[in-house]
Amino acid sequence: MKYFYLSVILIILSCSSLNAQEKKGTIEDLKEFFTFYPNRKAVEKDSSLYLQKFIAAPVISYSPETSFAFGTGAKYLFKFNGSGEETRTSNMPITLQYTLNNQFFLYSGFEVFTNQEKWVIEGNLLFQNYPRLYYGMGNNSPESNEEQYNYYQFLFEPIFLKQTSLRYLFLGAGVRYNVIYDVEIEPGKLIDQTRPSGYDGSTSAGVEAALLYDSRSNILNAQDGWYLEFTHGKYFEAVGGTHKFNLTRFDLRHYIDVSPNNLDILAIQTIGRFTRGDIPFSEFSFFGSSEIMRGYREGRYVDRDLLAGQIEYRKNFKDSRIGLVAFVGGGDVYNNISDFQFDSLKFNYGAGLRFMLDKSENLNLRFDYGRGQNGASSFYLSIAEAF
Repeated sequence: MKYFYLSVILIILSCSSLNAQEKKGTIEDLKEFFTFYPNRKAVEKDSSLYLQKFIAAPVISYSPETSFAFGTGAKYLFKFNGSGEETRTSNMPITLQYTLNNQFFLYSGFEVFTNQEKWVIEGNLLFQNYPRLYYGMGNNSPESNEEQYNYYQFLFEPIFLKQTSLRYLFLGAGVRYNVIYDVEIEPGKLIDQTRPSGYDGSTSAGVEAALLYDSRSNILNAQDGWYLEFTHGKYFEAVGGTHKFNLTRFDLRHYIDVSPNNLDILAIQTIGRFTRGDIPFSEFSFFGSSEIMRGYREGRYVDRDLLAGQIEYRKNFKDSRIGLVAFVGGGDVYNNISDFQFDSLKFNYGAGLRFMLDKSENLNLRFDYGRGQNGASSFYLSIAEAF
């Protein structure tokens, strides 16, 4: 499947024929056109306040499953009143798309810091009616098994974390509520034949314990520091769920400033996802996304456990808004993590273009092309880095 994107990035690239002064003015005008300042008047009266920003970029995409899709990718950047330089900028991304097949996708993965970072509130909010491809369970499912199923999904997952005696270590808990309903499958295909538990809808309701260590100086485009998020959730029928199971996840990242003169960054990430118990179909681990294992369709491989990692080199040019990246990665899904074998890993690689939308926040527009094994490939367009 190929994805084709048209966006503000095309206008940006067209500015390359202008001289430096014209280019600077045109780009600033373009950025301002897509930037809104909710508290501008308050900041004019009190300069100690943080100038909140809502930055948006239009997106047009096409895929065989959705036909043409139209929407926007946006970032809401803010700080609570009374927060100073010691408090990092809170980030609330918003992605909204609507397709010609009457499908939609609304998502926000937020990270909010209270004053002096005494608390961190993070999590996910998702509401969608979107198609997904399925090839069967396991890491050897053949391409010929491809089928499509459609469903509605509502996911709400807020996590509240309290700062500990260590500056960047937070401990807390949250809830996770994930509902799948109005599922449509292809008659006679693999899902219809096997009918895994929860294939026609499910509700996952439970509580999560969480640990966060985050020493990144910039959340949107980290140039240094470590990031570790660990959650363990238990899901019950007693609180409204349809299945009883456990879900454990971790996300470990490290950022290295390898070239201070040009601000080149080496970014490294490893993720894991492990499920146990009476697992509904929607809660299995899906391989491939726009963040990790780029190039593979989301859900190309499905099983209980997932391990994946990637390394990305981010090349920045001095006094320029343009940047380049190159990335490689590897990973796989397993029924049990004890089945892990290096010789069965699936690999990906790719490259991308960056355009800095906001220098003060180090916020990029990213355009990536990723390739996997057996000819798998995809394009990706988004605001902010993949990780």
